[in-house]
Amino acid sequence: MNMKKIGFIGLGIMGKPMSMNLIKAGYQLIVSDFNKEAAKELEQLGAEVESTPKAIAEKSDIVITMLPNSPQVKEVALGENGLIDGAREGLIYIDMSSIAPAASQEVYRALVEKGVDMLDAPVSGGEPKAIDGTISVMVGGKKEVFEQSKEVLAAMAGSVVHVGEIGAGNVTKLANQVIVALNIAAVSEAFVLAQKAGVNPEAVFEAIRGGLAGSTVLEAKAPMMLDRNFKPGFRVNLHIKDLTNALETSHEFGAPTPLTAAVLEMMYALKVDGHELDDHSGLLKYYEKLANVEVTR
Repeated sequence: MNMKKIGFIGLGIMGKPMSMNLIKAGYQLIVSDFNKEAAKELEQLGAEVESTPKAIAEKSDIVITMLPNSPQVKEVALGENGLIDGAREGLIYIDMSSIAPAASQEVYRALVEKGVDMLDAPVSGGEPKAIDGTISVMVGGKKEVFEQSKEVLAAMAGSVVHVGEIGAGNVTKLANQVIVALNIAAVSEAFVLAQKAGVNPEAVFEAIRGGLAGSTVLEAKAPMMLDRNFKPGFRVNLHIKDLTNALETSHEFGAPTPLTAAVLEMMYALKVDGHELDDHSGLLKYYEKLANVEVTR
């Protein structure tokens, strides 16, 4: 049994398998009871359950959060009965949510007053990689705090990279989400063109995957599109959140992102059409509607 006690708040699509991997690695876990069903499952695996972030912080050496967006992170960290109320010198807080970099910096400034060190460590890879422990983690914060926490992060991940100071993790994640979204849009656009022109999109996929157009996104999402399987690994509404954060951040720093803005609007159109809970490969449906065609194998 690893002696480090880890608090884990946010047992959703990603958080639950990530916390299970920590238990498998021998860490003692204290989880939040916000998601009752998931908490019960973790409890059966040996985790302790607490009802407030304050109580979790008081009992933990490291607290990890995996939450939907900036407001939830701020609430858990700085709100009533939040981590800040249970904080003490030496506690490490690792936020693995994908949020606005400015929000990470704001939380950090408040917690550092209490002697708490913080890392922003968003992840990429979606649910399948969270389950098999091969997510990629991009980490912002002090190098020495990163080194202290690397072993814990590695228990959930295939790759853990320090990218800079606090907030840098989330800037890196936004860059990742821009590339992924634009790539999915490009694949969708190309497949709809092929279908409409009478060429089998599956044949197109097989022909191009080994060339320059080949990518991890193409390999992961093309089979889903061809199977019309839009069960979420990563939902449209979460990608809308990430691209909104990317646009806000780009405006803050004066780095125009016109393609990101265009794809964000496509995703909003999908949301209006009732597809916000689909996998982001459902961007295909936006193009299908424009061209009045359905992509098939």
